[in-house]
Amino acid sequence: MQKHTYIILAVLLLIGCTDCKEPKESIPGFDFQELHLPEHFPAPFQKLSDNPITENGFILGRTLFYDPILSRDNTVSCGSCHIQASAFTHHGHDISHGIDDKLGTRNTPAIQNLLWQKNFFWDGGVHNIELISINPIENPVEMDLAFDSALVRLQNHPNYPTLFKNAFGDEKVSGITTLNALGQFMRMLLSANSKYDRYILGSEPFTITEKEGLNIFRAKCNACHTEPLFTNNAFINNGVYKKFPFDKGRYNISLLPEDEGKFKVPSLRNISYTAPYMHNGQFTSLDAVLDHYTNGIRQHPTLDTLLVQDGTYGITISEDEKIKLKVFLETLNDEHFIQNTLFKQQ
Repeated sequence: MQKHTYIILAVLLLIGCTDCKEPKESIPGFDFQELHLPEHFPAPFQKLSDNPITENGFILGRTLFYDPILSRDNTVSCGSCHIQASAFTHHGHDISHGIDDKLGTRNTPAIQNLLWQKNFFWDGGVHNIELISINPIENPVEMDLAFDSALVRLQNHPNYPTLFKNAFGDEKVSGITTLNALGQFMRMLLSANSKYDRYILGSEPFTITEKEGLNIFRAKCNACHTEPLFTNNAFINNGVYKKFPFDKGRYNISLLPEDEGKFKVPSLRNISYTAPYMHNGQFTSLDAVLDHYTNGIRQHPTLDTLLVQDGTYGITISEDEKIKLKVFLETLNDEHFIQNTLFKQQ
């Protein structure tokens, strides 16, 4: 009973949502399918039952996430590019730096609220949380290690067989258990305790400027960055294709001409911690982002129709509105999420 109680309390600490419903009374056989998710969030796309989270599974996943053993030369971990203080992005890097300091082609996306995502990566090439990790592990410019070789390393490690037994009841390290453990850690990276969340739940008021910024946001930004997750999980061409050679984005997965230059709409949660912005890290500030949407949009065959109004490209946002928008966007920062010691390397 004590163990189950500990797990429930740990989950609530992970979420950091003081206004979430109280958990059910601890009972034998309790698992994380019973978890009360943030009450103002919609139902998650990813099923909790696909990979029920346990305390030991989470601990194993966290250990793997921060261990460079999963890279070819033992120098790069998942946590090298997904840094908690930056909402698990690679702050300050326009595109990712991986093994041997090799460069990727896209900006590191945030890892937060993955349960509510339909697909993953900028081009949506993966549909299940548990399948995310194999991509960076094997990618030649990220961690550059054959997944089978990674499993052998873990099996021969003095500590990992015990950790796998604690989590899954067997010392044998398999691809499924490795990906499930990493998936359990990433499933728990829930951000739902920003000032915006507390405002929506009625526990903290907004200032007049924050309310005005929210109204401007709802009128001009919410169609793509839809509340409360601040993404609609769609793929759009938002006019960003200048800094590097044209990246076809979603087209690389779908092979549909209408998907050329389209990328997944990112969440704006924790936006102050995740610069630079866009799939190629093209903009280093929110001012630059807003300037792009007001003055930087150019014609392209797949450009999103919301960015063309009466033959004019871009969104009309006054300088005063930009100031208020930025004030509102600050309310999406979740300090508890980026400081939570349960997510840190132990």
